Amino acid sequence: MKEDIILKVEDISKQYRLGLIGTGTLNHDLNRWWCKIRGKEDPYLKIGETNDRAKKGTSSYVWGLRDINFEIRRGEILGIIGKNGAGKSTLLKVLSRVTSPTTGEIKMKGRIASLLEVGTGFHGEMTGRENVFLNGAILGMTKSEIASKIDDIIEFSGCHRYIDTPVKRYSSGMTVRLAFAVAAFLEPDILVIDEVLAVGDAEFQKKAIGKMQDISKGEGRTILFVSHNMASIQNLCTRVMLLDNGKIDIDGATDEVISYYLKKFRNKEVEQKLISRADRKGNGKLKFLDYWFENIKGEKINLIQSGLAYKMVLKVQNITTNNLKNIRISVGIDDDQSRRLTIFSNDLTNQVIEFKSVETKLVKIRIPAIPFQSGTYHFTLFASENQNISDWVINAGSFEVENGDFFNTGRIIESNQGYILIEHEFH
Repeated sequence: MKEDIILKVEDISKQYRLGLIGTGTLNHDLNRWWCKIRGKEDPYLKIGETNDRAKKGTSSYVWGLRDINFEIRRGEILGIIGKNGAGKSTLLKVLSRVTSPTTGEIKMKGRIASLLEVGTGFHGEMTGRENVFLNGAILGMTKSEIASKIDDIIEFSGCHRYIDTPVKRYSSGMTVRLAFAVAAFLEPDILVIDEVLAVGDAEFQKKAIGKMQDISKGEGRTILFVSHNMASIQNLCTRVMLLDNGKIDIDGATDEVISYYLKKFRNKEVEQKLISRADRKGNGKLKFLDYWFENIKGEKINLIQSGLAYKMVLKVQNITTNNLKNIRISVGIDDDQSRRLTIFSNDLTNQVIEFKSVETKLVKIRIPAIPFQSGTYHFTLFASENQNISDWVINAGSFEVENGDFFNTGRIIESNQGYILIEHEFH
């Protein structure tokens, strides 16, 4: 390994057999053992399918990871992103030695600390303080080294009052706070963090990201960070790797990879007609069937111009035979980096929406002047009845905006996507 390369992964693959521990049969285990002692290749490495959850397979063997190769330099913060089931958590477990790879080799320098799941490495019957010493010992630190850090750990975690209480009485948020503080302050050379920070509140997430930046830039530690929060990935990571079905799809600059990821998977979702989207949530009493945009003449349009008035039309159906009241319908607008820009909701405008039995109606949202700059925008649709979620479709659709004369000055306003134009004047 080169001097500044702290972690090197070569041809890592991980195979699982669905529904069973091990191979599941004595015959398969004996075959593997017999091939091993004769120095031959594992015969079951030649079979198996890609781990695509959306497709029905014919083999009981799947590859959680397949031919993974990458290097990480000291002080680098690598973000790992991808859809659920892409192999992110499996990769971190292999790197943390929670599970061993089926094939391949991992070379690393120094100690590695992992925060993979809420409560990982904590003993529920032991107090928070005792668990700090336990985790430090696992990392190979002496008691005096841990004792010199424990005040900082308790202060950062905010668990002063409960530090001598058994961890089994902690909330999930408290457990994550203490676990992160232990992992960050006990000076590992490589810090591996899965999605667990999402359990903490917004204040702690901001604090944790700041600490990770400090230990990377100031102390030269390496961090591997898995998250579905693109804002956190963008703010923290110097480089991002996208996994798709257990393989590396793209590895490169943060903005480039995030943009590629959002366009690739979001386009797959919006290619489906809204009525047939299966990834919706809710009790199904209401259902979004279709959407489109109209100009002030009531004509359907495909391209929206900044500054002009439009109507967003939602076709919504009451699936039940009951009359439904207390309906809330909301539209969340996101930019191409999944940043929420604004929300339209009859709950905010205090307007009543009701549905008769099995009624299908067009819900129209009038926007007097589109405030967005040129670019592609995406939206999430949400409907509830009596505060119960009826239909919730994330990334339900998209629309294109081109720059226009927003201020009616005869001048086209051009700026970067993400800026919101607001009507104003100077006096």
